Amino acid sequence: MNRVRKTGLLMMVIFAGLYNQNLYSQAGGAAVPFLLISPDARSSGMGEVGTAIADDIYAIFWNPGGLGFLDYMGKDKETGENIPFRQVSLSYSKWLPQFNADLFYSHGSIGQHFDKLNGTLAFNFVFMNLGEFTRTLDNGEIKGKFLSNEFAVGLSYGTIIATDLGLGTQIRYIQSNLAPVSSASGGDAGVGRSLAFDIGILWKPLELNLLGLNLDDRISLGLNLQNVGPKVTYRNESDPLPTNLRLGTAFNLYKDEINDWKFAADFAKLLVKRDSLGSDPLPKSLVTGWDNPGAELSFGTEYIYGQTVALRAGYFTEPSRLGNRKYWNFGLGVNYDIFRLDFSFINTIEENHPLANTMRFSMLINWE
Repeated sequence: MNRVRKTGLLMMVIFAGLYNQNLYSQAGGAAVPFLLISPDARSSGMGEVGTAIADDIYAIFWNPGGLGFLDYMGKDKETGENIPFRQVSLSYSKWLPQFNADLFYSHGSIGQHFDKLNGTLAFNFVFMNLGEFTRTLDNGEIKGKFLSNEFAVGLSYGTIIATDLGLGTQIRYIQSNLAPVSSASGGDAGVGRSLAFDIGILWKPLELNLLGLNLDDRISLGLNLQNVGPKVTYRNESDPLPTNLRLGTAFNLYKDEINDWKFAADFAKLLVKRDSLGSDPLPKSLVTGWDNPGAELSFGTEYIYGQTVALRAGYFTEPSRLGNRKYWNFGLGVNYDIFRLDFSFINTIEENHPLANTMRFSMLINWE
């Protein structure tokens, strides 16, 4: 029988254990946790918020309901016709830089509004590199090296279903390659696959008066249920997907022709229930998952000057029984012509934290 040792196994333990800070062992034991990593530096710079913002192509992750509001980018100066929304994104982050483990996360997407579909369609690809492994037989014979990784391919659609209300969904193919294909180990015993879907709703009222307070086009509320699907199976072992419920709100504090200042907050609850006897199946886990203690909380702010430069800051926290991750996030964004470049940085409170000094870079292109 083959066994994996040395650096590869260590990197798996670091990724599954230190990154999640025991989140999945204590609150569910879910597989493929890379699906919960926020892809864009903008939202990361605001403390990992975005469920109620979702105003660019990264709505694919935060709330596909936001795709319904991404219809047109303006009017053509010559013809006067509406220019349909069309956006491309790329993002990259070296993961757990403290360990120099060659882990990295990358995300790419493309989306466009189609009048015939009465909505916006988007495609995305997510890739998590887990590093290089050395495969060694029980007799000590080295059988070479292999790369371990996980990836997901998704197709999203969002549309407006009522006044100021967007609805969106995503379907996704997921594959986890933790060990190489080998006839001696039973074919693809180290490969797990699954399918999943997300469903999101975003409410952005253009007219709203609450207790005498004028909130016209200033507040939004969002809900996104992520990663709902069958368990990932590795030959004889199955682990649930990280089904996650996100709730969010965003409020525009001040906006004029030059200044745009907003605040946002997110709540995230992992709906996975696992004990010594195994894990609950769907849809039961959507109910029993609430028995898990605590939830993630994050909040942040963004200030944009002249639609050109953006400054961001935020805070992320979770209870100690979930892993006790607590850190500040800071970010910067620059808009130039059809490009938007974003950068974010995690400043952990705890010394020698696995996520300390994590930087993310993302780029958006408004493909007119």
